[in-house]
Amino acid sequence: MAQPTGPKHFSMIRGFHLADFFTLANAACGVGAVLLTMRYLQSGDRAHFYAAAAMAPLAFFFDWLDGNVARWRHQHSALGRELDSLSDVISFGVAPAVLAYAAGFNGGWDAVALIYFVCCGVSRLARFNVTAETLAAGSSSGKVAYFEGTPIPTSVVLTAVLAFAAWQERIGPDLYGGAWDLGPWEFHPLSLLFIASGSLMISTLRIPKP
Repeated sequence: MAQPTGPKHFSMIRGFHLADFFTLANAACGVGAVLLTMRYLQSGDRAHFYAAAAMAPLAFFFDWLDGNVARWRHQHSALGRELDSLSDVISFGVAPAVLAYAAGFNGGWDAVALIYFVCCGVSRLARFNVTAETLAAGSSSGKVAYFEGTPIPTSVVLTAVLAFAAWQERIGPDLYGGAWDLGPWEFHPLSLLFIASGSLMISTLRIPKP
């Protein structure tokens, strides 16, 4: 006979710390950005594009807040770390890629660039989760001393570029750099920013962790 699942659900909720709810707010911003971008594609109203772009700094704020709250309350957990990574994938990986597509990065090579960017973000977060305990163990403070590769929230810079381009009415057919026909597909040179961002995330560049 199947066992009741209710107590397990309540157990998970009780396992949440205050910081975890700010992490979920980060994820909510990412989902909101995707939905607002889809709304922009439906309506053509640029206000929805700006609102979608504004979700990135808001998600960044919640991402910063959850870390600070966790340190203040001395509450760190494996659940919190996984929640943080999953939220970051949505807000700083998938959402910027979807916004870029709406901005005009819709050629075949652009799609390759955006997929590469998201996959790099996922890989970078997975690497951090796997190596975090080892890096912390080797630190005198017991904390991770540095990031390996640029953190995925740095993609807020890409979102800012897209918002600025929209403000200058340089999205769609007027996207900076125009479009090139390369073999069977179209390529927008501006998508190189996403390739560069993704490559930096999976690099071995060491960045001190605050």
